[in-house]
Amino acid sequence: MTTSTDPVAAAESAVALLRAGRFDELEAMFAPRLRAAVSARTVAVAWTGELARVGPVAGVSAGRPEPAAENLVRVRIPVTCARGGLTVVLAVDTAGQLHGFRLAAADGDWTPPPYARGNHTDHEVAVGEPPRSVPGTVTMPRGRGPHPAVVLLASGPTDRDATTGPNKPFKDLAYGLAARGIAVLRFDKLTLIHGEAATEPGFTMADEYVPHAISAVRLLQRQPGVDPARVFVVGHSGGGKAAPRVAAADPSIAGVAILAGDTVPLARAAVRVTRYLADLEPSETASAAVESVATQAAVTDAPELSPDTPAADLLFGWPATYWLDLRAYDPVATAAALDRPILIIQGGRDYQVTVTDDLARWRTGLAHRPNVTIRVHDPLDHMLFTGTGPSTPADYQNPHHVDPAVITDLADWVHPGHRRNPLARILSVLRQ
Repeated sequence: MTTSTDPVAAAESAVALLRAGRFDELEAMFAPRLRAAVSARTVAVAWTGELARVGPVAGVSAGRPEPAAENLVRVRIPVTCARGGLTVVLAVDTAGQLHGFRLAAADGDWTPPPYARGNHTDHEVAVGEPPRSVPGTVTMPRGRGPHPAVVLLASGPTDRDATTGPNKPFKDLAYGLAARGIAVLRFDKLTLIHGEAATEPGFTMADEYVPHAISAVRLLQRQPGVDPARVFVVGHSGGGKAAPRVAAADPSIAGVAILAGDTVPLARAAVRVTRYLADLEPSETASAAVESVATQAAVTDAPELSPDTPAADLLFGWPATYWLDLRAYDPVATAAALDRPILIIQGGRDYQVTVTDDLARWRTGLAHRPNVTIRVHDPLDHMLFTGTGPSTPADYQNPHHVDPAVITDLADWVHPGHRRNPLARILSVLRQ
């Protein structure tokens, strides 16, 4: 007979172990599938890295349950820290085992940006095929149209708004673009709603992005009031890196916009970012985090990496198949081979994706391409927020909105009547 355990109580116990640094005991709570992907060491690196960003824990709030897939309960536990906070998100079964573990941005309140004039409507949609469909939101401008449209692609296991602390940059983009006559579809990431997918053997970057992105494009192409020949893909960070791959898979996509899209191999970038954060506030904990990330990055980046390498030995607990697929994908070369317009927007204060390393590769690889527009805004950070001085993760926890210049760049680039993709119109008719 199986004894039932309160999932919220189990999640709160897990966070107590996390706060106490008892990572081995926390790992003992993992279900077999999670244990195969995430080790005590992986958790220790992630936790110490987050505390280096937001400071020591000041308090932990009660867990908030919500439904999840596969008869699990997703429990969100807000953690208040000295310089902000974070949310521990756990997927728990009735036996108290953990099937999902994620450190997310702190929850917060959001208010519309000044450039969102409210002249739009929102409606909910399902993106992708069951059983792995995800919820999304279509934001439609007022007026008959036909309107151009964009699909937003986020990075990491985030929600449709790319929620970061009190900020919702994708909601900013959706409402700002709708005010300029552009329809927007944004959706919760596969790895957020179906977190188990990321730990399955064989999972790849293509699996993470391409099917749902193409489903979203086709959904918009069938949307009343949308011009099917003018549906664009706009990706941020990892979503920006994936955007050329999505466009290469669907010739009906009218163009690609890349917002702070990385080009440096991710394992190397992870070490660079960890060192940057450690230099902001040097400590033994920060140094240990750099050493641990560097060790995992070396395994991840090693020539002998194979599909059989345990995910627990690799960065972020991603399976080796993900890293091998990512290694084989060149976003710059893929973008260079596209026959469609490309827009690249980069912040000068971005320490995660940098002008010196990442943007330089876009510039060099696309120098021969017509219809490539590059915009660099010196005051912007990785989240496309305006600021001064060196960018820090703690600033993401302060209320911001996406800079209006980014809305203008995107709206001018996607402006109705500027571009039409005849092939898209033909393909969309055939799909009816």
